Amino acid sequence: MVGEGSDSVFGKILTIMTSETLDQGQMSCEEIRKNIQKYVDKWRNVEGSLIMVLHDIQEDIGYVPREWAMEIGKALDIKLARIYEVLTFYHYFKLKPQGKHSIHVCTGTACHIKGAPAILEILKTQLGFNVGETTADRLFNLDVVRCVGACGLAPAVVIDGEVNGKSTPEKIIEKVKSLQS
Repeated sequence: MVGEGSDSVFGKILTIMTSETLDQGQMSCEEIRKNIQKYVDKWRNVEGSLIMVLHDIQEDIGYVPREWAMEIGKALDIKLARIYEVLTFYHYFKLKPQGKHSIHVCTGTACHIKGAPAILEILKTQLGFNVGETTADRLFNLDVVRCVGACGLAPAVVIDGEVNGKSTPEKIIEKVKSLQS
Protein backbone atom coordinates (compact mmCIF):
# COMPACT_ATOMS: atom_id res chain seq x y z
CA MET A 1 0.00 0.00 0.00
CA VAL A 2 1.20 3.55 -0.73
CA GLY A 3 3.01 5.24 2.16
CA GLU A 4 3.74 2.11 4.20
CA GLY A 5 7.02 1.66 6.01
CA SER A 6 9.07 3.98 8.13
CA ASP A 7 11.26 4.98 5.14
CA SER A 8 8.39 6.73 3.36
CA VAL A 9 7.57 10.37 4.03
CA PHE A 10 4.19 9.21 5.34
CA GLY A 11 5.90 6.77 7.73
CA LYS A 12 8.20 9.53 9.01
CA ILE A 13 5.25 11.87 9.55
CA LEU A 14 3.42 9.14 11.47
CA THR A 15 6.49 8.55 13.63
CA ILE A 16 6.66 12.25 14.49
CA MET A 17 2.91 12.40 15.07
CA THR A 18 3.02 9.32 17.30
CA SER A 19 5.43 10.97 19.71
CA GLU A 20 3.45 14.23 19.65
CA THR A 21 0.18 12.39 20.21
CA LEU A 22 1.59 10.37 23.09
CA ASP A 23 2.98 13.55 24.67
CA GLN A 24 -0.50 15.06 24.57
CA GLY A 25 -2.03 12.05 26.34
CA GLN A 26 -4.18 11.16 23.34
CA MET A 27 -4.43 7.96 21.32
CA SER A 28 -1.32 6.37 19.86
CA CYS A 29 -1.13 5.77 16.11
CA GLU A 30 -1.75 2.08 16.71
CA GLU A 31 -4.96 2.87 18.61
CA ILE A 32 -6.03 5.23 15.83
CA ARG A 33 -5.35 2.53 13.22
CA LYS A 34 -7.51 0.04 15.12
CA ASN A 35 -10.35 2.52 15.38
CA ILE A 36 -10.10 3.49 11.71
CA GLN A 37 -10.12 -0.17 10.71
CA LYS A 38 -13.54 -0.76 12.29
CA TYR A 39 -15.00 2.09 10.21
CA VAL A 40 -13.25 0.94 7.06
CA ASP A 41 -14.40 -2.67 7.56
CA LYS A 42 -17.98 -1.48 7.97
CA TRP A 43 -17.96 0.44 4.65
CA ARG A 44 -15.22 -1.35 2.67
CA ASN A 45 -17.22 -2.50 -0.38
CA VAL A 46 -19.72 0.33 -0.46
CA GLU A 47 -19.53 3.04 -3.08
CA GLY A 48 -18.81 6.36 -1.38
CA SER A 49 -17.11 4.60 1.51
CA LEU A 50 -14.87 7.60 2.23
CA ILE A 51 -17.74 9.91 3.09
CA MET A 52 -19.43 7.18 5.13
CA VAL A 53 -16.26 6.57 7.15
CA LEU A 54 -15.87 10.31 7.72
CA HIS A 55 -19.52 10.61 8.81
CA ASP A 56 -19.11 7.81 11.33
CA ILE A 57 -15.98 9.35 12.80
CA GLN A 58 -17.59 12.80 12.97
CA GLU A 59 -20.62 11.27 14.69
CA ASP A 60 -18.52 9.35 17.21
CA ILE A 61 -15.86 11.88 18.21
CA GLY A 62 -17.28 15.20 16.99
CA TYR A 63 -14.60 16.05 14.43
CA VAL A 64 -12.08 14.42 12.10
CA PRO A 65 -8.54 14.84 13.46
CA ARG A 66 -5.68 15.10 10.96
CA GLU A 67 -4.08 11.94 12.36
CA TRP A 68 -7.29 10.04 11.65
CA ALA A 69 -7.54 11.46 8.11
CA MET A 70 -3.99 10.26 7.45
CA GLU A 71 -4.86 6.76 8.65
CA ILE A 72 -8.04 6.73 6.55
CA GLY A 73 -5.85 7.53 3.55
CA LYS A 74 -3.66 4.53 4.24
CA ALA A 75 -6.57 2.20 4.95
CA LEU A 76 -8.56 3.17 1.84
CA ASP A 77 -5.55 3.96 -0.37
CA ILE A 78 -6.80 7.52 -0.89
CA LYS A 79 -4.57 10.57 -1.00
CA LEU A 80 -4.81 12.93 1.96
CA ALA A 81 -5.60 15.79 -0.44
CA ARG A 82 -8.72 13.95 -1.64
CA ILE A 83 -9.83 13.35 1.94
CA TYR A 84 -9.43 17.05 2.71
CA GLU A 85 -11.39 17.95 -0.44
CA VAL A 86 -14.34 16.09 1.07
CA LEU A 87 -13.77 17.37 4.62
CA THR A 88 -13.60 21.00 3.57
CA PHE A 89 -16.40 20.86 0.98
CA TYR A 90 -19.12 19.76 3.40
CA HIS A 91 -19.97 22.14 6.25
CA TYR A 92 -20.94 19.15 8.42
CA PHE A 93 -17.35 18.02 8.88
CA LYS A 94 -15.23 19.69 11.54
CA LEU A 95 -11.43 19.63 11.57
CA LYS A 96 -11.03 20.80 15.16
CA PRO A 97 -12.61 19.66 18.41
CA GLN A 98 -15.98 21.26 18.98
CA GLY A 99 -17.38 22.59 22.21
CA LYS A 100 -20.06 20.88 24.26
CA HIS A 101 -22.36 23.75 23.24
CA SER A 102 -22.47 25.21 19.74
CA ILE A 103 -23.47 28.80 19.00
CA HIS A 104 -24.31 29.79 15.42
CA VAL A 105 -24.99 33.47 14.81
CA CYS A 106 -26.93 34.13 11.63
CA THR A 107 -25.34 36.89 9.54
CA GLY A 108 -27.87 36.89 6.71
CA THR A 109 -29.21 40.24 5.55
CA ALA A 110 -32.19 40.46 7.93
CA CYS A 111 -30.15 39.30 10.94
CA HIS A 112 -27.28 41.60 10.06
CA ILE A 113 -29.57 44.63 9.80
CA LYS A 114 -31.39 43.77 13.03
CA GLY A 115 -28.34 43.29 15.24
CA ALA A 116 -26.21 40.20 14.57
CA PRO A 117 -22.95 42.23 14.58
CA ALA A 118 -23.71 43.52 18.10
CA ILE A 119 -24.36 39.95 19.29
CA LEU A 120 -21.08 38.75 17.82
CA GLU A 121 -19.22 41.66 19.32
CA ILE A 122 -20.54 41.01 22.83
CA LEU A 123 -19.73 37.30 22.57
CA LYS A 124 -16.18 38.27 21.63
CA THR A 125 -15.62 41.08 24.13
CA GLN A 126 -17.52 39.89 27.21
CA LEU A 127 -16.98 36.15 26.91
CA GLY A 128 -13.76 36.02 24.88
CA PHE A 129 -15.23 33.84 22.13
CA ASN A 130 -13.70 33.88 18.65
CA VAL A 131 -15.59 33.00 15.49
CA GLY A 132 -14.61 29.59 14.16
CA GLU A 133 -12.97 28.53 17.41
CA THR A 134 -13.71 26.43 20.44
CA THR A 135 -13.10 27.80 23.91
CA ALA A 136 -10.08 26.42 25.79
CA ASP A 137 -12.37 24.55 28.19
CA ARG A 138 -14.14 22.97 25.16
CA LEU A 139 -17.47 24.19 26.49
CA PHE A 140 -18.44 26.40 23.52
CA ASN A 141 -17.71 26.89 19.86
CA LEU A 142 -18.85 29.96 17.95
CA ASP A 143 -19.60 30.08 14.25
CA VAL A 144 -21.38 32.40 11.87
CA VAL A 145 -23.82 31.11 9.27
CA ARG A 146 -25.20 32.87 6.21
CA CYS A 147 -28.85 32.10 6.95
CA VAL A 148 -30.83 29.86 9.31
CA GLY A 149 -34.13 30.41 7.50
CA ALA A 150 -35.71 32.36 10.35
CA CYS A 151 -35.66 35.84 8.84
CA GLY A 152 -38.95 36.77 10.53
CA LEU A 153 -37.23 36.16 13.88
CA ALA A 154 -34.12 38.23 13.10
CA PRO A 155 -31.63 38.41 14.57
CA ALA A 156 -31.45 34.66 15.06
CA VAL A 157 -28.87 32.75 17.07
CA VAL A 158 -28.92 28.95 17.12
CA ILE A 159 -27.63 27.49 20.38
CA ASP A 160 -27.38 23.70 20.55
CA GLY A 161 -29.83 23.39 17.68
CA GLU A 162 -32.45 25.69 19.24
CA VAL A 163 -33.30 28.86 17.32
CA ASN A 164 -33.32 31.91 19.55
CA GLY A 165 -35.30 34.54 17.65
CA LYS A 166 -35.44 38.30 18.14
CA SER A 167 -32.17 37.96 20.01
CA THR A 168 -30.45 40.76 21.82
CA PRO A 169 -26.89 40.78 23.12
CA GLU A 170 -28.25 40.67 26.67
CA LYS A 171 -30.52 37.66 26.01
CA ILE A 172 -27.69 35.73 24.36
CA ILE A 173 -25.20 36.50 27.15
CA GLU A 174 -27.80 35.36 29.69
CA LYS A 175 -28.43 32.14 27.76
CA VAL A 176 -24.72 31.39 27.38
CA LYS A 177 -24.03 32.09 31.05
CA SER A 178 -26.82 29.67 32.02
CA LEU A 179 -24.98 26.97 30.06
CA GLN A 180 -21.72 27.68 31.86
CA SER A 181 -23.06 26.48 35.20
